[in-house]
Amino acid sequence: MATASPKKLAVIGAGIAGITCARTLAQAGHAVTLFEKSRGPGGRMATRDTPFGTFDHGAQYFTMRDPRFIQAVEAAPGVCRPWSANGVRVLDEHGSVVAPALASHEAHWVGAPDMQALARHWITPLVAAGQVEYQTQITSIEPDALDASRWQLRSSGPDDSHHVYGGFDGIMLAQPAPQTVDLLQSSGLGLREARLLSAVHIAPCWTLMVAFPQASQPGLTTLGPQWSAARSTHHRVAWLARESSKPGRNLLERWTVQASAAWSQEHLNDDPLRIEAKLLKAFAEITGIHATPSHAETHRWSYAQTTQPLGRSHLWDAKDGLGACGDWCIGHRVEDAYISGLELAQAVG
Repeated sequence: MATASPKKLAVIGAGIAGITCARTLAQAGHAVTLFEKSRGPGGRMATRDTPFGTFDHGAQYFTMRDPRFIQAVEAAPGVCRPWSANGVRVLDEHGSVVAPALASHEAHWVGAPDMQALARHWITPLVAAGQVEYQTQITSIEPDALDASRWQLRSSGPDDSHHVYGGFDGIMLAQPAPQTVDLLQSSGLGLREARLLSAVHIAPCWTLMVAFPQASQPGLTTLGPQWSAARSTHHRVAWLARESSKPGRNLLERWTVQASAAWSQEHLNDDPLRIEAKLLKAFAEITGIHATPSHAETHRWSYAQTTQPLGRSHLWDAKDGLGACGDWCIGHRVEDAYISGLELAQAVG
């Protein structure tokens, strides 16, 4: 249903929460501009392209519980597919099974052909309408120079370009909580409930991506274990997944390894090559794969998994026209990001 009083609104951040918020507001008849600092959408629903194939180096899969999220995903047939993962085991530091794979009542879903597919699909109408500004880092939120009752945004982009976007009735921040706090504070602003943001904690994560094209030789289909995903009690590693086991991917042997939150925090500012060497060693210890990968790289997520959520789906200050959303409001699941963005948009009206 269209709103009776359309507004000009800005959404900062094109992860699942930001895309959901922006498209819901646009569907209600508001004039929306979605700003994203990266070259594409998705946030932690991210995919790394390499000559050896893709890696879902952020969110590995998602589950669906809320009927609103289920309906939204089902409205995009073929964009997401179930991933069996051969049952998720729990392994110790030497790769021995601590807890066997348990039958799950929840399907594990992935985007096809990559994890970013759902974000790309949902953002397409906004892109077609010219409502998305990629590679645009918002650096400041200010009262509009021509109308102090509205907002303007200052941005930086490629080649040190700077722009001002003005005339907004409301600003929705769909970023990790610490980045939201930083932007508000650097702008001399604050949500009326901003003190709640300081209690939110989001753990970091170092991620390793490795490829073994030698496994594609005749008579050899996989290296190491026959399982495709596992959780680990190894002090360095929390999760391992065989990317080539996911539907819609090529079959070249590839693994994504995600470090534990504690180890990632301890080594947050270490040299990436040192991180790579340590995670490769742990990967070999757990999987028994001691072959040298033809491709190895790391990625550091400063804000990966919420350990202390806000405890409510969003923040919205109707008087000042400032709002915030993200999975961190409720938890760390992809569905949490969707619900947060949706309910913030609904609060705006």
